[in-house]
Formats: sequence, structure tokens, C-alpha cells
Amino acid sequence: MTTDALTQPADSRSMGSLLSNIFWGTSLRAKVTAGILILLVWQVGVTLFAPSFVATPIGVALAFPGVVTSKVFLIASKGTLLAVFQGLAIALVFGTVVGVAMGRMKVFDRALNFYVSGFYTMPMIALLPLLTIWFGYGGDARLATVIFAAFFSIVINVRDGARSVPPEYLEVCKAYRAKARYVWFDITVFASLPYLIAGFRLAAGRALVAAVIAEFFVSLQDGVGMFVLFNARNFNHDVAVVGVVALVAFGLMFEITMNWTTRRFFPWYRRETKAD
Repeated sequence: MTTDALTQPADSRSMGSLLSNIFWGTSLRAKVTAGILILLVWQVGVTLFAPSFVATPIGVALAFPGVVTSKVFLIASKGTLLAVFQGLAIALVFGTVVGVAMGRMKVFDRALNFYVSGFYTMPMIALLPLLTIWFGYGGDARLATVIFAAFFSIVINVRDGARSVPPEYLEVCKAYRAKARYVWFDITVFASLPYLIAGFRLAAGRALVAAVIAEFFVSLQDGVGMFVLFNARNFNHDVAVVGVVALVAFGLMFEITMNWTTRRFFPWYRRETKAD
């Protein structure tokens, strides 16, 4: 057997290892490589097999600057984000109060647990016809849908957090004869913060989905959901995909903001380490 025959497999393995390290060696490289492959398959697949009006990555990239700077899109984005923020704020306040009450008082838990679990699992779109009748075909129906979608996620997580308060904390409160409001808000709420943060993350995603679904159903002009639906129906698919990308960006910006907030103000909050 010749020396070339022995070294060729090793050379092939080293070349394969080098290419693998270039494209997949780090988390960032893996994400970029996967993204490029997805866009390439999308572009080639649409060009060869789909009608001309179907969106392509190149068409979306060309439409992106004009869409994100247009007045219509900015008004739609403002309407959606404002409804999400308002709904989350309302759900956070009332959901925390109800969750703490259910976690620390058995009578509230026995009375409300069945209904909270049932409404949490119920598809939010099933309630939209009723919400539009009760709140009208306008922004109030969208806000009510956002609150409904976010409220129960916060209640369930805060309830679990209130139940998991270390008994030593409560024993110290009893020993020093702390008033009920201090036990509830200074001990229980702060001890439940990891659960509250997790619930708020879940609620934010559900709230954004609820806002878009409500905009579809109610046909709100000042919403990204209606912006996407209108352009899709008029075969402006590149413009519609820009709206979808904007919704993805809203979700990513919220996640980045939450990560920064937890690192800055809650350094003790443990997150799962990222996969290598």
C-alpha cells in the first residue's frame, strides 16, 4: 500500500474538519450558515416552482427599506406595540395580585384554579366573536384580547411561585409579627420573581399573537396584522413578508430587553446556559 493511499483519508478528514469549523464552529457561524442555506433554498425553490407573485428573499430585501420608512407601516407598528404594552401592563398588575392570592390562600386557589386552568388552555380566537360584540370593532377589542391572552400565564406562574416561598421566610415573619401586607408584597412577591419573570416572558409572546389575531378578525387599520393581511390579499407578498419580519423583530427585541433587564437588575436570576 502506497503512502498516498494512507495519507489521503487523513487529508480528507482534515479538510472536512476545517470546513466544518469554518461554517459550524461557533454558535454565530452555525446560525449564519443555516440562515443563508434557508434563504438560498427559498429563493431557488420559488424561482423554479412557484408563481411570480410569491415572495422571495431578494424581493423582500428590495421592499424592506421602503416599507419600514412608510407612514402606513409606522402607524400600524405603533398601534400593535401600544396595544401589547398596555395589555401586558394591565395583565401584569392584576395577574400578580390574583396569582399571589391563589398561591397563599387556599380558598382562592380552590375557587379559581379550575377556571384559570380552563381559560388558559382555551384558544383565544374562540373568544374573539364575543369580545367584538362586547367591546366593538375597534382597538378596545384588541386590547381585551391581549389582556385575556397574557393574564392567565402570569397568574399560573405567580401562583406557583407563591407556593414555593421557603417556609423559613414565613416563620421569620411570624416571629417578628410582620403585618400581612409585608408578608404578601415584601416576601411573597419578591420570592416569586423568578416565576413572575418566566410568566411574563410567556405572556409577552401570547400577547403579540393575540394582538395580530385580533387585527385580522376586527380589520384594524392601525395594526401590523391588518397590514400583512391587506398586502397578502393584494398580492404584494414581498411587502407582506416585511410585516411578518417586523413581528419577528418585535419578539426578538422584547427578548433582548428582558435578558438585559435580568442581567442588570436581577443578577441572581439563573438562566439556562446557551448550548455550545
